[in-house]
Amino acid sequence: MWGSFRAEMIKAAKRPAIWLLAALGWTLSLIFTYLVPYLGYTGETGDTGDTGGPPTSGRLLVDMLPEKLVGNSIGGLPVFIGAIMLIIGVLVMGAEYGWGTWKTVLVQGPSRLAVFGGKLGALAVTTLGVLLGTFALGAAASALIAAAESQPMHWPGPADLGVGIGAGWLIAMMWAAFGGLLGVLLRGVALPIGLGLVWALAVQNLLTNVAAPLLDWVAQMQKGPPGPNAGSLVATLGASADAPGVAELVGGGQATLVLLGYLVAFAVASGVLLRRRDVL
Repeated sequence: MWGSFRAEMIKAAKRPAIWLLAALGWTLSLIFTYLVPYLGYTGETGDTGDTGGPPTSGRLLVDMLPEKLVGNSIGGLPVFIGAIMLIIGVLVMGAEYGWGTWKTVLVQGPSRLAVFGGKLGALAVTTLGVLLGTFALGAAASALIAAAESQPMHWPGPADLGVGIGAGWLIAMMWAAFGGLLGVLLRGVALPIGLGLVWALAVQNLLTNVAAPLLDWVAQMQKGPPGPNAGSLVATLGASADAPGVAELVGGGQATLVLLGYLVAFAVASGVLLRRRDVL
């Protein structure tokens, strides 16, 4: 399996699509977490002529400072950054079907489960790399804003930072494993990406924002799907409630267990399908 893992890491590192998706996630995070709120803050303070700005501006500034690094870095995972992780999962697990290279891979000796384990390990490293990049860029942006506004830099403690990275990695891997399952189930890339994005960006938001306020049974049901649980987990760790999909519907402990259950279920289902079905 180690050889399969190394091969998958080489493929991932040389794959422009994965780097493009990572760059897109980092750009979205910087723009909507720091740039747009900061422009709004400076615009409001400039209009009032008051260096402190109105109360709403003060809250916006606090939300961009280093002390909010954990919440800001994982706030996009329930929806938009999660959708990017889903696409990465589809690409890693489903590309062999589109390329027609499963025979080439398996004829060289590794078992299907060994190849699957290598792909899963590559997904874990890739999602962690994207997440750490988000934290690093967020730290740089928040430090620049704090310096520009002459604000103190109170950074999260090592324990808080570790919990935030762990929670973010769990959510990222859950979405990537979901994408991987779609890639194996549908034996391709295009259709799994389309269906995954419809669920991540449309269906779960419609359930939360349209159906749940009108139907109590939908409101109760939405505590089970992965998106709302991801939103609940990041909300307990300080993510802004203004971010899409962020709402504390269940406790952090329950959300963690549910997301871990989804991750294991998606991974096991993908492995079983890959082992039992024809790869063509």
